[in-house]
Amino acid sequence: MNWGKSIILAFVLFGAFIATLVTVCIRQDVNLVTKDYYKEELAYQKQIERMAHTAMLTEKPSLTVEPGDMLTIRYAEFRHLQEGELQLFRPSDPAMDRAFELRKSERPFQYFSTEGMKSGMYRARIKWKMNGDEFFLEQVINL
Repeated sequence: MNWGKSIILAFVLFGAFIATLVTVCIRQDVNLVTKDYYKEELAYQKQIERMAHTAMLTEKPSLTVEPGDMLTIRYAEFRHLQEGELQLFRPSDPAMDRAFELRKSERPFQYFSTEGMKSGMYRARIKWKMNGDEFFLEQVINL
């Protein structure tokens, strides 16, 4: 084989490599943290206020993973709850995200089933409203 054919073969192989690389990159799934990322960023000041209110609490909610596919939230102030939500956010797979409603209760515990959820790391985000103020707590849990 002479030099001319070798150079042409090198260019063809390089072109095939670049075409393969572009095809793989285009097929790659790119997920944002949330679908409404920009809208949430604009409303972040409210989130800062929620976190400041939470920092001032003497007792904060605590999350524990129980055997038997249960997640427990312990918080003595559930009786003052106006509304609330628990979101389990899985960064690696948005299809596994779950949301649960927190309810006003005289008992300091609320239980949520994690049955059917893949094991791994989740971000548990609790948002609640109590006595006219909004609160937010985020904790990493492993199921």
